[in-house]
Amino acid sequence: MIFFLAKVLVSAILIAVVSEISKRSSIWAATLASLPLVSILSMVWIYAETGEKSRIATLSNDIFWLVLPSLAFFLVMPVLLKLDIHFVLAMAIAIAITLVLYAITLFALR
Repeated sequence: MIFFLAKVLVSAILIAVVSEISKRSSIWAATLASLPLVSILSMVWIYAETGEKSRIATLSNDIFWLVLPSLAFFLVMPVLLKLDIHFVLAMAIAIAITLVLYAITLFALR
């Protein structure tokens, strides 16, 4: 249970740090957010808990293929916001498009 709480704390701190940095510099926040920190932390947690390198290799490969459709979110979101679409609606549309692209990618990977 302590290990789980440590994982939650580290992850939450990471999100809070990016949020705080973005108030001062969007480029530095974007740089930090664009790093595969969640993936790296997940791999560290899996290795610490299981020691299974094969599971980490599979995760890494799956992440690679799913990063590609997720990039659409970062193309669609700013376009929608520049079109003066309400933030919540723009977020919902961008997420929906990303989910459709995830489904297509997962289907293609089978």
